[in-house]
Amino acid sequence: MMEKPHHMNSNQRPDSNEYAPYYAGYVQQVPEDDIQALLVAQATHLQDLLRGVTEAQAESRPAPGEWTLKEIIGHLSDVERVFAYRAFRFARNDATPLSGFEQDDYVRAAGYNTRTLTDLIDEWILLRQVSAHLFRTLRPEDWLRRGQSSTAEFSVRAIAYILVGHASGHLTDIATKYLGTAGAAGVSNAR
Repeated sequence: MMEKPHHMNSNQRPDSNEYAPYYAGYVQQVPEDDIQALLVAQATHLQDLLRGVTEAQAESRPAPGEWTLKEIIGHLSDVERVFAYRAFRFARNDATPLSGFEQDDYVRAAGYNTRTLTDLIDEWILLRQVSAHLFRTLRPEDWLRRGQSSTAEFSVRAIAYILVGHASGHLTDIATKYLGTAGAAGVSNAR
């Protein structure tokens, strides 16, 4: 039997004291909407956006030193794992401070360009489905719980918004910078 969704507290934009200032751009670009629906919609949007992209396109760099599409998708998976884990720990009232992670080191160590684009997309979609399921099953009070990561305090609600805003930024970059698609691929178009 599937858990009944809990929406109270989840759809209200987090206050600025619920996350580190670095993440304000991610949080602010997410509409004050059904955050759980946005989490799910982004997975479909990514599939649609990358339909027809070849392996060669996915391994090319728009400029020296920039990530390939494969590396971006792999990075989305890294972030999904790390931030969903943080949300899980904080929702369970775990007060143990968590460390940060260096995204560039993770991408360099992962070897994403040796994998197929389809495999990387499938992995991120599965991770996002797990994250969406976690958020869907939280009680109203769980969304407001907080924990510490990288010397800053985050609420569970803020983490959901950060995940959506972070992915939205990368989807927009993929559409405009990597694929030359007219129109942004951000949150508002992810339904």
